[in-house]
Amino acid sequence: MSDVKNISSNQLFAVIVLFEFGTALVVPIGLKAEQGVWLSILAALPGGIAIYLVYDYLFRQYPNVILSGYIRKIVGPYIGFPMIFLYIAYFLYNASRNLREAGDLLITVAYDQTPMLVIHAVMIIAVVYVLNKGIEVFFRLGEIYLIITVCLGLIGGCTLLLSGVVEPRNLLPIYGAGWKSILQMAYPNIFLFPFAELVCFTTVFPRLNRTKAVRISGLAGIIISGLILSMTHALEIATLGSNIYGRSIFPLFTTISLANVADFLQRMDAIVVLTLIIGVFFKMSMYCYAAMVITADVFQIKEERKLAYPVGAVVLLVSILSAWSFPEHLQEGVESSMFFLGIVSFCIPVLLFLVQLIRRRLSPPSLLK
Repeated sequence: MSDVKNISSNQLFAVIVLFEFGTALVVPIGLKAEQGVWLSILAALPGGIAIYLVYDYLFRQYPNVILSGYIRKIVGPYIGFPMIFLYIAYFLYNASRNLREAGDLLITVAYDQTPMLVIHAVMIIAVVYVLNKGIEVFFRLGEIYLIITVCLGLIGGCTLLLSGVVEPRNLLPIYGAGWKSILQMAYPNIFLFPFAELVCFTTVFPRLNRTKAVRISGLAGIIISGLILSMTHALEIATLGSNIYGRSIFPLFTTISLANVADFLQRMDAIVVLTLIIGVFFKMSMYCYAAMVITADVFQIKEERKLAYPVGAVVLLVSILSAWSFPEHLQEGVESSMFFLGIVSFCIPVLLFLVQLIRRRLSPPSLLK
């Protein structure tokens, strides 16, 4: 990995917000909480902050190495290498899941006659191209596209409010199916998706030009993205009602399709499509980069950019073969993806955190480096 530290705090903030949006803006989350989904997101936010502070602590202990580097330092190579290969596999798998979700939405709303392979290939080519140019280019793009995404959101939200289709009564009772269901959906579901997914950012922390920016920009990005996600899903439920929201595959698309201001401003579907494409592009690119840089670290490859093409090919292949249909894809995410996400984003980092704390107490400082 390059030793050049050329990522700014603003760039980290922008990419974290876009990463958190990803598919979480578009697909339904926290269904069992019914109209209390937006409260579940807010309830999961403190957990997201806490696990990010664990990532930040581990980075501060080893500020010049990425995730795979301090795994080997903390638990040793024999235990560390299986963990590292699990991270590589999961990052590739999650990138393919994001590609599949974006491709299925595009096929559903606009490109029903276009083969899935073609749509997926076009998207992954863009990811490979940017990563081949370098992670610095990718993070600079984040600042630009965050502004675009915010503008799209403001246009869509204002159009819905002016259309008169938003019914705040649909949010009542506020606690939905009860506080128990709200907390059950917050932990572990919403806590893991999307907040704990930020574990892949541990591969870019050493590239920041200011160490303190990891904590400040990261926490700001988590809090702001969490609040926007909560407001967005509250708006979706207020417009559709909890019943339609729960049955819709892409509730944000269904919501924006109801916008109609004086029979003049309507058919705002492109806003959702653009928002999803931008969010998935940044989320998928971040996962691909994490897999690339960890692989380069393990196999001592000096230029991780060389891995962009094979990583892109693997992600494309897995996105096609992982599930026969989108409902099967969603069910697979509930059953298996969440389980492995819990291991790589919570269990292993917390284990590393505890082991490092014990080592600091029991070992002299010279043995900790």
